[in-house]
Amino acid sequence: MEGLFRITAVRQSTYPDLMEKYENVLAVACPLQVGQVFLSDGLIKPDGLCDSFWETLLPFLKKWREGIEEPIQGWMKDSRALLLSCNDGFRPMSFLIERLEEK
Repeated sequence: MEGLFRITAVRQSTYPDLMEKYENVLAVACPLQVGQVFLSDGLIKPDGLCDSFWETLLPFLKKWREGIEEPIQGWMKDSRALLLSCNDGFRPMSFLIERLEEK
């Protein structure tokens, strides 16, 4: 199954106490902003999307492309969507991933 996927940054959490205790100060932390939208065919990482999150997301996109209707059975109200977060322990960004209709 071919497909197009919309990836929307929907929320970013921050944990200042953990940052202060464990993180080296970064010149540039996560450059993404809530509301940013990316499109992907499920094979190519969109420009601007971080490599770390792409590695988290890619197995789910592959399942959809292989024809699996719900990559995680019963988890989402809409079987054409997923909510995943990046693995940044200090400021994780949550993304809504939507499988768009074929044209």
